[in-house]
Amino acid sequence: MNKRVMELKKVEVWDGNMANSQALRQADVDVIAAYPITPSTATVENYCMFHANGYVDGEVIMTESEHAAMSACVGAGAAGGRVATATSSQGLALMIEVLYQASGMRIPVVLCLVNRALAAPLNVNGDHSDLYLTRDSGWISIDAFNPQEAYDMTLMSFKISEHPAVRLPVISNQDGFMTSHTAQNVTPLEDKVACDFVGPYLQVNALLNFDKPVTHGVQTEQDWHFEHKAKQHAALMGSKKVILETFAQFKELTGREYKLVESYGMEDADVAIVCLGSTFETAMLAIDQIKEEEGIKVGVVAPRVFRPFPLEEVAEALQNVKAVACMDRSAPGGTVGALFNEVSGALINSPARPTVSNLIYGLGGRDMTVASLKNIFKTLDKEAKDGKLAGKIQRFVGVRGPELSFYEAQGVQK
Repeated sequence: MNKRVMELKKVEVWDGNMANSQALRQADVDVIAAYPITPSTATVENYCMFHANGYVDGEVIMTESEHAAMSACVGAGAAGGRVATATSSQGLALMIEVLYQASGMRIPVVLCLVNRALAAPLNVNGDHSDLYLTRDSGWISIDAFNPQEAYDMTLMSFKISEHPAVRLPVISNQDGFMTSHTAQNVTPLEDKVACDFVGPYLQVNALLNFDKPVTHGVQTEQDWHFEHKAKQHAALMGSKKVILETFAQFKELTGREYKLVESYGMEDADVAIVCLGSTFETAMLAIDQIKEEEGIKVGVVAPRVFRPFPLEEVAEALQNVKAVACMDRSAPGGTVGALFNEVSGALINSPARPTVSNLIYGLGGRDMTVASLKNIFKTLDKEAKDGKLAGKIQRFVGVRGPELSFYEAQGVQK
């Protein structure tokens, strides 16, 4: 534990960046290497303030780029230290090459990814373009919906990443500005309690252990590359067990319960949306209102863990619904959205055969409102009753242009 303890209130008012910073401080990180980028800058900025004021014993490295930041994390992790960083958007895009190095070398790293749109056009606000960019990089990816969850997920990420059965890097996601810059009540742990929960760092094949020389990142070609990737994938898919164990331990410690797939209103739902991030909480409000106003049985499903994707759990959550809308907060790039693909894959071999549509929404930080979600639920209710899609498989929601006429044609636009 850091030598200097920070006295925290039972309930603090933190935004998502501060929640990240405090979790990093309490995890007793040896090295944080970073290059600032909006909206994740404050995660490292706060941590540097803690370091300057003597609350952090580890090292802070300010690098010349995000590529260099992750490279420094890989080097420090290979040397046997607990490491972390933070980034967003274009920074993540520059860093992406080294993400594959970290996961392929089985080095535990925690990356606080504050989700933001990718240019061009340049945009500093939140969507899931960078989250989706990481999906095949071999990292575990966990999603927070609010500042409390950002604190909890970042803290738990160290315990998951460093587990002997996992030894893979972890991304702790949150929505840019909508979570990162929104101050809410957060109930933190005391420094010693948090540090004890994460536990001491266990070195495995550290480069600086001269009694056991090792090489990281070797060239394998066709003779061993396939086997290495198969073992890496097996560890990634098997990490679900460790994630669930960590969630259970955290619940025992704090009373806060997390699942691989979160849901609301699904007990009797006929229709549902699937979403990520802060939209989940907006959907909860919309569900309560539309049930009371219209009597429509609606629900929302949100994967807490994006990688490894919980195929079976998502399929189980949607078995009794007749219409599903998969909401992707990222430009699809010439195909359906990533979440639509994942959910369709989860359902394809299950008994359920709901209609499944893909809604592209909220790009560049555009709001998804309660009113918009209620309109979506009304359209889903129509699809459930008709037994077919009301329009194209993929539709853009909230964009200025002819696509808006779809909802007007259904008589549900207010």
